[in-house]
Amino acid sequence: MSEAGNIDKGKAGGAYRVLARKYRPSDFAGLIGQEPMVRTLTNAFSAGRIAQAWMLTGVRGVGKTTTARILARALNYKTATVNQPSVDLSVPGEHCQAIMEGRHPDVIEMDAASHTGIDDIRDIIEQVRYAPVSARYKVYIIDEVHMLSTQAFNGLLKTLEEPPPHVKFIFATTEIRKVPITVLSRCQRFDLRRIDAAVIKGDLARIAGLEGIDVEDEALAMIARAAEGSMRDAQSIFDQSIAHGAGTVTAEAVRSMLGLADRARIIDLFENLMKGEVGAALDEFRAQYDTGADPATVLTDLAEFNHLVTRLRFVPSAADDASLSEDERRRGLEFARSLPVRVLSRTWQMLLKGIPEVQASNRPVSAGEMVLIRIAHAADLPTLDEALKTLDQAGNAPTQRPSLRAPTVPAGGGGNGVSATAQTRIAAGAGGSFQTMRLVETQPAVEPVAPPQPEPVTDAPAVSIRSLADIAALADQNRDMAFKVLIKRCVRPVKIENGRIDVSLTAEAPKTLISDLNANLQKWTGRRWIVSVSREEGGQTLSEMETSRRETAFSDARADPTVAAILARFPGAKIIDVRIPDAPEAAEDDQQAPVDPAADDEDEN
Repeated sequence: MSEAGNIDKGKAGGAYRVLARKYRPSDFAGLIGQEPMVRTLTNAFSAGRIAQAWMLTGVRGVGKTTTARILARALNYKTATVNQPSVDLSVPGEHCQAIMEGRHPDVIEMDAASHTGIDDIRDIIEQVRYAPVSARYKVYIIDEVHMLSTQAFNGLLKTLEEPPPHVKFIFATTEIRKVPITVLSRCQRFDLRRIDAAVIKGDLARIAGLEGIDVEDEALAMIARAAEGSMRDAQSIFDQSIAHGAGTVTAEAVRSMLGLADRARIIDLFENLMKGEVGAALDEFRAQYDTGADPATVLTDLAEFNHLVTRLRFVPSAADDASLSEDERRRGLEFARSLPVRVLSRTWQMLLKGIPEVQASNRPVSAGEMVLIRIAHAADLPTLDEALKTLDQAGNAPTQRPSLRAPTVPAGGGGNGVSATAQTRIAAGAGGSFQTMRLVETQPAVEPVAPPQPEPVTDAPAVSIRSLADIAALADQNRDMAFKVLIKRCVRPVKIENGRIDVSLTAEAPKTLISDLNANLQKWTGRRWIVSVSREEGGQTLSEMETSRRETAFSDARADPTVAAILARFPGAKIIDVRIPDAPEAAEDDQQAPVDPAADDEDEN
């Protein structure tokens, strides 16, 4: 049915229909923002590859139920000249009007939220064997299918996999993750996308023209953003704003109705924060609150504009978005060129943390003001790297050296290790404002403190390493248990000699293991080592050696006459551990680790 027909019918009937129903698409050409799905279905119908079931998923208001009805209409399309499934529905067919109005006997719509049990599915299974009354296919449209119970899903599986040739299933859901994979695998899945704000704005302008409504462009942009990708939400908000403005839709009316902040005033607030003008920012925030703006909404809009500025810095073409106002486009580009990324990133993080605080607070205005104070205070603060760089430059330049002022140490406190505190002021920001850093020294203030010197790395061996077991023992002594486990499981010894270690690695070894081994050995032994990966296979890992020893011990235990007699005397008994108390460690060569019963017990546990 055409839109003009819809309008005429609404006026003739005397009953008002909301815009979301009045302008609901009746064919694939009228679907907004779902071109990939339409193209796929067009190709499938043209090739005769029509599936037995479809799964439509997406957020609320993107057109899942409408698409299901259009698809049912396409399956049962029949005119005086066409008698086959078709996606070209420009000419109304015999069944089209009844299907789109939800009253056709062969198109059964069921809400799974109110029909969740196995009994409802049994009714469907009993009915599918009967041929359709008048249409080509009997089509079952099940909305919110994720609400079905587990038993209902299981009862539907066989029928869904091999339905009669005259039956088609169309499912719709907003929670695709709650649908069992066994059901998804039997359906063709279409993900209906969120509709772009610019597309929503254009369609609302078209509807306003058909309805004869005067509407401001900025008001349409506000409604499109508030809809968050849902065409139905956008049409509902637009319907409400028409009633609110008595037939004329203005930006001020929409802003007042939705509790939104003026976008231009949001930009003014953002500018005050970036300048560090706390007073002006708080006055602007309070003024927006007094005009009806919600504090959390103001901060959310502020975060959106901060994101826009950051995006414009890297993607200037984003300014061409039709949903942006002229102020957002022009001033956003100016901020993007002048503000560093560190400031934008820090503001974003502080807003993300502050918005939930405002929403959960009993005093949202006060909480919002505290968030703005934090942002304005941190606007011109240098990052840690910048502060250290500035301090380093000031220390190297005699004319720019910061003054250090140490407090006088009280009498008797010079030799007892009392901490002395010095203050230095570091220039930060283009405005010449200063931030104070406090440097704490652990030496007495009356004595100069020499900078720490790195410990010299000597060539004299501090620790002898002859096997992988020695390296594992070093890791144990230094409390690096994770590295010890890697050495035991992932390293095969090839050659270990003075200052050089050749090893091969197992497949599960991390890529950084060799570099970590080199660094740890130098740190633990006080000398340099050359660690390289050999092409030779190498010996057993420490874990393999321990496993082999334990298996041998278990075999010996089973072969022991006393143990064998105990096992025979108690059916079901088994050996769970073998311990040899006070056993001397066996001598091992360079490629074997010494026997360590304690380590065996630790691994077994």
